[in-house]
Amino acid sequence: MLTKSTHDIAASFSRRGVLAATAGLMLGLASLTGAKAADDTIKVGVLHSLSGTMAISETTLKDTILFLIDEQNKKGGVNGKKLEAVVVDPASNWPLFAEKARELITKDKVAVVFGCWTSVSRKSVLPVFKELNSILFYPVQYEGEESERNVFYTGAAPNQQAIPAVDYLMKEEKVKRWVLAGTDYVYPRTTNKILEAYLKSKGVAQEDIMINYTPFGHSDWQTIVADIKKFGSAGKKTAVVSTINGDANVPFYKELGNQGIKAKDIPVVAFSVGEEELAGIDTKPLLGHLAAWNYFQSIKSPENEKFIKAWQAYTKNPKRVTNDPMEAHVIGFDMWVKAVEKVKSTDPDKVIDALPGIEAKNLTGGTSKMLPNHHITKPVFIGEIKANGQFDVVWKTPGLVAGDAWSKELEGSKDLVGDWVGKKCGNFNTKTNKCLGSGS
Repeated sequence: MLTKSTHDIAASFSRRGVLAATAGLMLGLASLTGAKAADDTIKVGVLHSLSGTMAISETTLKDTILFLIDEQNKKGGVNGKKLEAVVVDPASNWPLFAEKARELITKDKVAVVFGCWTSVSRKSVLPVFKELNSILFYPVQYEGEESERNVFYTGAAPNQQAIPAVDYLMKEEKVKRWVLAGTDYVYPRTTNKILEAYLKSKGVAQEDIMINYTPFGHSDWQTIVADIKKFGSAGKKTAVVSTINGDANVPFYKELGNQGIKAKDIPVVAFSVGEEELAGIDTKPLLGHLAAWNYFQSIKSPENEKFIKAWQAYTKNPKRVTNDPMEAHVIGFDMWVKAVEKVKSTDPDKVIDALPGIEAKNLTGGTSKMLPNHHITKPVFIGEIKANGQFDVVWKTPGLVAGDAWSKELEGSKDLVGDWVGKKCGNFNTKTNKCLGSGS
């Protein structure tokens, strides 16, 4: 027979057991509910600087992805699931990009990431995407010399922007002297290395090429612009090819105006100045200067007009502009949706294998295709800056240009191709028939 105290102890254990079992059941139900809620959505990572020197360019790209997700959800989502954006701010801090990318993939469990602007931010996150086998869509023009399995490059390679811009200046503007001015990081340095080799292959002498680099956020342009003016006074038509990035562009153009340098004397063709950078600033110093992109808001096409209208309605701002990297996100997002729907899964390996060959309408009236090297086909346009911050297209390629991962101008690259379909290699040497390992 149990004593009272023993009975109480036994009852206590019994009650605890029931409570524990009930708690366990509740936790189990909660986790199942949580899992079900998670299963009902597909998370999309947005990795763009919302503060710091690159916020001037990147904030709009964050808004673009939110807009595209909203539009897709109105159509019923993807594979019957709603899309959910997870937005982080890497704050123009390159190591922080890698940290935030890891957080998106491991903690937030995103299926894909749309992000980065500068090449240094992309280089920072590459090891994370490779290690964790996730997918990055990169929407900005860059220096090439890379083809990674986990990255899809929807911005321009050098042969889709820099080389055509130089060709235009040579043929149409009869330029003989060249200033290659850039921000001091990997994209301008590698692009200018390619351009220098290209110019020399066209017979341009070393003394007719001036190269200059400035830090991010550079604001004191007086001496540099004076040097450009002096360089351009040698009696040969001179142009500036600008890979200056971010908010440093505003004081650069202002100083050109201060020193009386007009576009007809020394034209500047920029690769990082678009409608967003021109919005809200005094465009007088920029009139007549040029930009090379694969899209301009001013281009007339039914797709573009529909997109601009929907974008301005979404942002509740009839003056909100569009630009080239936005279009790259539009194309990349559409391609990702099509690949996920094709394989009926967000599994990275399946989606990566499905993407090459997928086509998506671009906003200028054509259709872009994802190539085996994870770059896309794009048209190229040269636009002249107008007083309203828009561009007047003065030249374009006859058709779409296929993006080269590796530059034909550089000795170590001209024999390389990226091919993730047949060769399963990002840098296959066509002469030795060997894969050189890592894609970049």
